[in-house]
Amino acid sequence: MTLPMGRAMREVFGETVAALADDDPRIVMLDGDVGSSTRADIFEKAHPDRYLQMGIAEQNMLGVAAGMATMGLIPFISTFVSFAVVRPLDQIRVLIAQTGANVKITAGYAGLFTGQTGMSHIIVDDLAIMRAMPGMVSVAPADDVEAAQVLRWAAAYEGPCYVRLVRDATQRLFDDAYRFAFGKAVVVREGRDVTLIGTGSQTPRVVDAADLLAGDGIDAHVLHVPTLKPFDVEAVVAAAERTGRVITVEEHSVIGGLGGAVAEALSEHRPTRVDRIGLQDVFVQSGPNDALLDIYGLSATRVAEQVRRLLGARA
Repeated sequence: MTLPMGRAMREVFGETVAALADDDPRIVMLDGDVGSSTRADIFEKAHPDRYLQMGIAEQNMLGVAAGMATMGLIPFISTFVSFAVVRPLDQIRVLIAQTGANVKITAGYAGLFTGQTGMSHIIVDDLAIMRAMPGMVSVAPADDVEAAQVLRWAAAYEGPCYVRLVRDATQRLFDDAYRFAFGKAVVVREGRDVTLIGTGSQTPRVVDAADLLAGDGIDAHVLHVPTLKPFDVEAVVAAAERTGRVITVEEHSVIGGLGGAVAEALSEHRPTRVDRIGLQDVFVQSGPNDALLDIYGLSATRVAEQVRRLLGARA
């Protein structure tokens, strides 16, 4: 059974940060001239005096954010992932990560879901970059429910953090009873034959793939890893021990992201073969969401196909 659709994370972003600012006068929004796209314009309407239009000058925007943090403010960043991570990377490294500045890099338009903006706007190695940076925590929520909770956590967290948000509405994995726990992975489906590990908005598609596999008599155990750094090694080891077979699935390069983190953890704590489903060292093309998921093997159907093939090859 396919999971239902939730709300767009960009809507949740604008609404949640605006609501947080209602109660905390330290919260400000810095926008890289994309407020109507990231929905930072919701914050602008609610708090025009704390909304700073920085223009298409992301290096400057991150530098200003670092300076504002030294004055006790809590800056949230509004731009696309490609322009929040790569273009101002030196400013992030020197001014934010090295100093531990309390800046929230809340980047939208992650992964393949970028509204057909073109190859220049699509980045699929952001988690690898941010996960490797000393002092930078990295979180990728699965759906609108988790995204709202992650943003609230980010506002309360003291220090720099990277939050990876998706542009469009995605499948809803969690209900209102769910509670995000920083640094903890979540078992979202119990099984005995193979462990599937997902992160971000890919995890709901992994759950759908597990349902398809169940029709073939394959009982998949699914672990959702919202926090890429710090990494929940204990949960990954437990999930590997449960089945002895691990396959990671991510809407990101297979190099340095979730698959890399899982492989690193298991090689040290519970040697297990890890197969990685994701983007295979490619720059991806622009197109409709569903088409791209199918082309790059990340739709539920394509994930299920690859899992069947991997299990068959290793049988």
